[in-house]
Amino acid sequence: MKQGLHENRQLAKSHYENFSIGSFFLPKSIRSDLSNIYAFCRLADDIADEASEGFARSTRLDEWGVRLNRTAVGEADTPLFAALGETIRRRSLPLEPFHDLLAAFKQDLIVTRYESWSQLFAYCRLSADPVGRLVLAVCGLNDAKYFAYSDKICTGLQLANHWQDVAEDHRRGRIYIPAEVMKEFGVTEETIKRNIPTSEFRRMMLFLCEEARRLFDEGEELIHLVGKPLSPQLFLYHGGGLAALKAISSANGDVLSERRRVGNPDRLRLLIGSTLLWLGFRR
Repeated sequence: MKQGLHENRQLAKSHYENFSIGSFFLPKSIRSDLSNIYAFCRLADDIADEASEGFARSTRLDEWGVRLNRTAVGEADTPLFAALGETIRRRSLPLEPFHDLLAAFKQDLIVTRYESWSQLFAYCRLSADPVGRLVLAVCGLNDAKYFAYSDKICTGLQLANHWQDVAEDHRRGRIYIPAEVMKEFGVTEETIKRNIPTSEFRRMMLFLCEEARRLFDEGEELIHLVGKPLSPQLFLYHGGGLAALKAISSANGDVLSERRRVGNPDRLRLLIGSTLLWLGFRR
């Protein structure tokens, strides 16, 4: 089990994210559990993105669902799943959020375009919101009021990632920007395909950033409701998403020339802000 825990921690550290999966503000046991959850999510997502036939990938994701169920009752077949199983049993985690995530990864194999906001938000309810609910559950927080705020932040984070990855997602055959928005701004798929940051495209991206920012505003209260030790970590999640949107806006919406990452000054600002929150110097 220790081997699986070590592998999961290394995986959590090796992938670029807009925020730390589990910072030093959290107790070591919670950081370990979040690493186990992240490793499961990351590797399952990689299955959906790997270069193989969709049917084979779908079958593998189905197998992961079966292995997850067995893991929950102590029948893990790898160190990674053994570590995850310990987390599930110790924290009494529901399996539904994990299966929702697998459903989202399978959806990525067959749904490559979204016509409307409602369709995209339905996808985010499977691909993003379960992660926030698992984070809360690991910390023993299972109030529906918390979930409502968490869903806003997680959907905002998902959208921020999509807006950063427009070019990369298109190379994988996907466009997450709703077709109704592209039509409204006069942007065609050809613009994305040719990596041309036209004025129409950039105006669209600035609009999309504002829509995502609204979700962060609506979910911000969660940071102050949960208290320590989770509040500084949520500050990092929330602030990391906003910083990603800021990076896109600072580039005037051009995410086609390069992926807009959170810069070191913003990372430092987030660290200082979360530290002040931990020390009780800010609300």
